[in-house]
Parts: sequence; structure tokens; C-alpha cells
Amino acid sequence: MRGISSARRPHLFSIIQAAGWPIWPLVACSILALALVIERFVSLKTIKIAPPQLLDEVLTITRTVVPTPDVVNQLAQNSALGEVLASGLRALNSHPRCSEDELRSTMESTGRLVAHRLEKYLNALATIASAAPLMGLFGTVVGMIEIFGSQSTPGGATGGNPAQLAHGISIALYNTAFGLIVAIPSLIFWRYFRARVDEYLLTLELASERLARHLNTLRKP
Repeated sequence: MRGISSARRPHLFSIIQAAGWPIWPLVACSILALALVIERFVSLKTIKIAPPQLLDEVLTITRTVVPTPDVVNQLAQNSALGEVLASGLRALNSHPRCSEDELRSTMESTGRLVAHRLEKYLNALATIASAAPLMGLFGTVVGMIEIFGSQSTPGGATGGNPAQLAHGISIALYNTAFGLIVAIPSLIFWRYFRARVDEYLLTLELASERLARHLNTLRKP
């Protein structure tokens, strides 16, 4: 196994070498994209954003009394949904006579902050997905320049330098392929995380609406 892995490393490195210097920005983008994907997978877990039973537990607790500030603080630290719901309960603790519209406005403001957090790094991932093919195209252009340069000699005679021609073709093809290899997964994961964030935001919005109606109903004589 050690012999096989050591045989593969020079092969991969030789491909990067054959692709020339334009491939290094693409390598950096691929590493950054992988890091962003891993980070988003960890940060966008359901248990951290919208635990399934949390809203029902809050509704059950608030049927009899508004939770104390300590309980509200624990709720805010539970998850993103808990943070949004806690902001409404804090507003009610601070101003017991606040209207339903004021409760909704408070939770909406907190929801916007949470939405900004959930969308973190998505723009960077989308930028990589858009820029990687252009970087590959740039490498292709560099390779074409190498190819055209190999077709002429310093004296002006048309000849051909086979080694330089092969190097130019390698640069063109490897950069084009690597640009697509980086861009396609980045685009797929960006769309996946974008849909996941939108789903979470809808869940937070519906939960805050339900809590606002619940609290307003309890205060009616």
C-alpha cells in the first residue's frame, strides 16, 4: 500500500507541474471551497438551527407564565430558532403590554441577524463557482500562447519545438479541466446550502408567527 500511494503522489504532482503556474490559483480555490463546504455542513446542522421539538416546548411553557430571564437566556443559546423566540419573550418581559406587531417586529429583527449568519460564506462559495471556469480559461489562453510561441523560431523561420508545443497543450487542457472540476462541485454545494438556508429561514419565520399569535391569545381576557 505504501508503494502504491508513493507512486501516485509524483503522478499527481507531475500533472500540476504540466499544467504550469496558472493552475496554482485554482488549487488554492479548490482548497478554500473544500474548507467552506465542510464549515457549512458543520454550521448548518438542524440541531444547531431549528430543533424539531423546540417550538412546541416553548409553547407549552408559555401557556401558564412568561419564562424568567434566565430561562430565556438558555433558550437563546440553544439554537438559531431559540434565539429568535427568545427575542420575543425578552420583549414581552420588558414591555408586558407590547402589541403583537411589536413582538413580530422584534423577532423579525433578530431573524435578519440570524439569516445573515446562516448565509455566511455562501457568497464566497458562489464566487469560486463563477471564477474557477474563468481561471481555467485564463490557463487555456496561456497554453495557447505557449503553443503559438512554439511554432516560430528566433530567426523567423517556421519550425516547431515539440517539447514547447506539448507543454502548451498540457497547460491549456489541464487548466480547462481543473477549472471545471473546481467549479461544478462548488456550484452544486452552493445551490444545496442556499436551498437549505431558505428552508431554515421559512421555519424560523413560521415559528415566530406562531409564537406571536400564541402570546397574543394568552393575553386576551
